[in-house]
Amino acid sequence: MELPDVRQALTEAKAGAGRVTTPEQLLVRSARAKTGLSQQAFADRIDTPVATLRDWEQGRFAPPGGVVCLLRLIDRHPDLSEELAA
Repeated sequence: MELPDVRQALTEAKAGAGRVTTPEQLLVRSARAKTGLSQQAFADRIDTPVATLRDWEQGRFAPPGGVVCLLRLIDRHPDLSEELAA
């Protein structure tokens, strides 16, 4: 990579260019935030490895459809997550 390419990449990074946030990524973050749980606690609550939860939150992978439905429920009704702990 040439120096101008590096400069261009740095300029884009500072501007936030190239970052794409998916609806699923926002949903995962929102649902967890509304429960007030840490990543580890939330991952335990939904019976998912914490590394997988991190991948979903960072947009590396999208959660499967069933998990998206569960997250939508938790996002709308955060108190329901407590039922999962029982």
